[in-house]
Amino acid sequence: MSKPQSGKPRVVIVGGGAGGLELATRLGDKYGRKGKLDVTLIERNRTHVWKPKLHEIAAGSMDLSAHEVDYLAQSYWHGFRYRIGEMIGIDRDQRQVLVAPYLDSEGREVTPKRTIDYDVLVVAIGSQNNDFGTPGVVDHAIKLESQADAKRFHERMVNACIRAHAQTSPLGAHQLKVAIIGAGATGVELAAELHRTTREVVAYGLDQVDAQKDISITLIEAANRVLPALPERVSKETEKLLVKLGVNVLVGAKVSEVSSDHVSLADSRVIPAELIVWAAGVKAPDVLKDIAGLETNRINQLVVRPTLQTTRDDSIFVIGDCSACSWGDRGLVPPRAQAAHQQASHLYSQIPRYLRGEPIKDYRYRDFGSLVSLGEFSTVGSMMGALVGGDLVFAGIFARMMYLSLYKMHENALHGPSKVALDTLARLITRRTEPHVKLH
Repeated sequence: MSKPQSGKPRVVIVGGGAGGLELATRLGDKYGRKGKLDVTLIERNRTHVWKPKLHEIAAGSMDLSAHEVDYLAQSYWHGFRYRIGEMIGIDRDQRQVLVAPYLDSEGREVTPKRTIDYDVLVVAIGSQNNDFGTPGVVDHAIKLESQADAKRFHERMVNACIRAHAQTSPLGAHQLKVAIIGAGATGVELAAELHRTTREVVAYGLDQVDAQKDISITLIEAANRVLPALPERVSKETEKLLVKLGVNVLVGAKVSEVSSDHVSLADSRVIPAELIVWAAGVKAPDVLKDIAGLETNRINQLVVRPTLQTTRDDSIFVIGDCSACSWGDRGLVPPRAQAAHQQASHLYSQIPRYLRGEPIKDYRYRDFGSLVSLGEFSTVGSMMGALVGGDLVFAGIFARMMYLSLYKMHENALHGPSKVALDTLARLITRRTEPHVKLH
């Protein structure tokens, strides 16, 4: 292993999602600025957006510029280094991360293939949708895994409305029809948000489109209820609200194939659709499969001990959706933003102990409940465990406040309370003068 030239221990974090960026920011603030640690964040994107917000970008109901964080600026202000690129391997003997060349949109090389040395490595590269090899998904469906995906869907949605308004011939059976495959949190939230925003887009002057008659959204779920990972009472409340909005909900419906203008179900039903979103299934990125001889499970997650260290290398920690972390008899810690936030907070206190050679504490997941946003004025969720001693389903204004508070916790970890308070006030003021739906 190469020696640190600076003499400072090197902490490398791969992945700038909720957990990775929070950890880099907090370690940088406390130790990087003071020269006690050399903290580096490796991330292939230039800007960060909280992943649970992607459905709002796709629907056009969120001003991206007001919520995205520039990694380079964040690193400058918070005492860590940002290195653009994508991890393609780990050399455990040399303690190096292998990073692929970074190319611009025109295919020109910006940074070459390179290695980055570490003393402690934290893998936090999140998850992606699992299409289970379903024919046609890669060619015809959009997956909401990144800002680019969300922007592409939004552009296609607006273009579909404009196209329908401009054409003189009758609409095709698939036009202005949206099929969302997967009724987990992303699928459910996108369906609810789209119901409102598509109608607002049409109301901006596309008077040849009848929103009630021409636009339809179908939510397709293979399980026997929406939000199958959450308590049944939450599922029932959510489905009731979706149906009230006018969303077509199909449960117990397995997709057999996706085509350019329709979705085929295993029971031979065909769902016409111009826009198709795949939001079903979760797996860790393929790069983690058997990477560096580390232990992985069937969905590519790195298996970790209670300390969040990998089972075969103490110097490698894993947090967030790509971590297979035991939750006792409940299985694995679920892939939720609150888990990534908690794990980042845990490693913030434990990495310095590890570097000093002290025993590190086990991580214990605390489930504070699940919240699902069904548009601007409706949120449903459940608060569980230590908070109420059981399950409590709630909906309405209080639930929405709790949903927003999760995002405020993330913002607070990145920017501090003063900036968050000022930014929130500014958004409230400007929101009164701006259109509710973005058309670009």
